[in-house]
Amino acid sequence: MVLNVTNSPFNEQQTELLNRLLPTLNGHQQVWLTGYLSAQAAAGVQTPGIAVPAAPQAESAPQTPSAPREVTVLYGSQTGNGSGLAKKLAKCLEEQQVKTEVLSMADFKPNNLKKIANLLIIVSTHGEGEPPDNAISFHEFLYSKRAPKLDSLNYSVLALGDTSYEFFCQTGKDFDTRLAELGASRLADRADCDVDFDETAGEWMKAVTEALGATPAAAASAADAAAPLSSDSESEYSRSRPFQAEVLENLNLNGRGSARETRHLELSLEGSGLTYEPGDSLGVYPENHPRLVDEIIKEMGWDPQENVATGKNGSAALREALHRHYEITVLTKPLLEQAAKLTGNDTLARLTSPEAAEELRAYLGNHDLLDLIRDFNLHGKSAAELTGILRKMPARLYSIASSPQATPDEVHLTVRTVRYACGGRDRYGVCSVQMAERLEPGDRLPVFIQHNPNFKLPQNPDTPIILIGPGTGVAPFRSFLAEREETGSRGKSWLFYGDQHFSTDFLYQVEWQRWIKDGVLTRMDVAFSRDTDQKVYVQHRMLEKSKELYEWIDGGAAVYVCGDEKHMAHDVHSALETIIAQGGGLSPEQASEYLLRMQQEKRYQRDVY
Repeated sequence: MVLNVTNSPFNEQQTELLNRLLPTLNGHQQVWLTGYLSAQAAAGVQTPGIAVPAAPQAESAPQTPSAPREVTVLYGSQTGNGSGLAKKLAKCLEEQQVKTEVLSMADFKPNNLKKIANLLIIVSTHGEGEPPDNAISFHEFLYSKRAPKLDSLNYSVLALGDTSYEFFCQTGKDFDTRLAELGASRLADRADCDVDFDETAGEWMKAVTEALGATPAAAASAADAAAPLSSDSESEYSRSRPFQAEVLENLNLNGRGSARETRHLELSLEGSGLTYEPGDSLGVYPENHPRLVDEIIKEMGWDPQENVATGKNGSAALREALHRHYEITVLTKPLLEQAAKLTGNDTLARLTSPEAAEELRAYLGNHDLLDLIRDFNLHGKSAAELTGILRKMPARLYSIASSPQATPDEVHLTVRTVRYACGGRDRYGVCSVQMAERLEPGDRLPVFIQHNPNFKLPQNPDTPIILIGPGTGVAPFRSFLAEREETGSRGKSWLFYGDQHFSTDFLYQVEWQRWIKDGVLTRMDVAFSRDTDQKVYVQHRMLEKSKELYEWIDGGAAVYVCGDEKHMAHDVHSALETIIAQGGGLSPEQASEYLLRMQQEKRYQRDVY
């Protein structure tokens, strides 16, 4: 119905119609009518008999909600990045007078979920899309029938991952999807981080603090908080500002005739202020093999001295940029997707489609940037165009093989050299071959300490420890035993060690024997898989000693596993379940729950990769 109003007195029919319409008008319409009638009155036009309500207030812009008083931050982290970011986020929130509780997912009681109003999750993905060890129980709870409806929960997820893995950030995606399925509402969209996570994590922190009612200035401060602080409170050096550590020693641990080469490196930390504990890792920024760099430049016909960007504010000559700043040996799906857009290559675009997942997996597994250039004709692209889609060179993390008590101002590494042939070309492990071929005493390596709170000796030095580490997985256990020797610990220790051949591949043999003689190492069982007709691995030795192992575990021993996640760690886990089931007279399900409780009690810790 249209009411025709003019600059003349309302007649009786118009007045009656207006009075009937008034109760149905919304706030904006009432504001308009009140203003109109006021203007009429000011012009001398009378509107008798109209029962105009008191003018409502114009709707104001929505006010920023005040920050909630309580927020829970849960982290699931294998190497310590997640826990570090969680603590930084909590600090930002507490500066806004927000009561913040920070917990490892392993320490959180899932039944408390319904009591929480605001939940922030920071979680990494491990191996083939699996949760890190301290997130397993929480992940399983959310996907179980016991998971409650969470209609009153607000949440957001920061997912940490590595785009070189097929199931990039899968655990974070799992949590994000499942919480939404249970009825929770997103405070901010999930953010997925690659290994160079500072910028993405900072934007996520800004988004969640804004969603929680922080001021714009505080939200901007939160974005800066994700930038890495120094690795140690007394050091100026960090992941973003590595220390140039001098090489003191570089030895091949394998004997003559071995099919393997394992480097023992000793680096000086003198003057750095960097400190570490047994169980921590050393981050190393490697250099690409100069031969591969030169082959790429030649293949593309580029000028090696052309200046290209190496980040937001940096630049370098092309050869230097490819040598030190960019990843050129590992291909990722995002890189291939960007290359497809850059070139318009339909075959490359098809390779990144969901239908070609198996083919893509095979291609990524054994090809590098030079292969990509040749296989999909990236010729003709400028150096700036191609380097613009490469990711930064990520650091390589190595378990530290020394004790700061035994060797102050030094850090030792145990690194297996990776070499193989594929497609008619020699391939190299970027960091391991640099160490083996191009690193001499007196040279320097850019390094930082990666603290790992999830792989630590028991607080009680008398607690027995069981150490399982084939190959270079033995590195942190050298650190553990050296530390226990220096501190005079009386706790028993049992090492399971494996490799290929006793005569050529028994890493640190003299040290283990000395520690056994001195009582630092109580027992040692070895498995050399190529010395017998039937391959024997550490899990076989464990099963052979099943009765004694269960007695140690049942008596309170802590179990540590270090090494290959894809095969060894799974086999060792299965062996432990079998040992516990047999020793305790438990069902497979009960044995699995027993191991899970051990993880929650930090009596079962893994450093696997």
